[in-house]
Amino acid sequence: MTQTLTTLPLILLCVFLNTGAQILLKLGVRGVGEMCFALQGLPNLAWRLCVNPAIIGGLGLYVMSVALWLFVLSKVEVSVAYPLSSLGYVLTALCGSWILGEMITPVRWVGIGVILVGVYLVSRS
Repeated sequence: MTQTLTTLPLILLCVFLNTGAQILLKLGVRGVGEMCFALQGLPNLAWRLCVNPAIIGGLGLYVMSVALWLFVLSKVEVSVAYPLSSLGYVLTALCGSWILGEMITPVRWVGIGVILVGVYLVSRS
């Protein structure tokens, strides 16, 4: 349990980095415009994705998140760390609503509640 407490801030940092990555990637694909996957438009689409600052930032956050996650896994049991990472679903939904204007339906709120109960139960074990 002590090891989990010392790594909890790192797990939460992974969650925040991952959430930031999701939001930036979503903003990036919004900025690219309509995605046409027709063969003739694929090189243009690929280029627009590769040079989009939000997508580059999102991928950068993912890389940092994975590097930190590897360190976390070296310190704590995966059966504890990974369930705690599900807080990312909650944070991403909240940020999606706040930053992107996405709607959280009542059913999604119930799902968020279930996740929070699950995280609480795992953290208590």
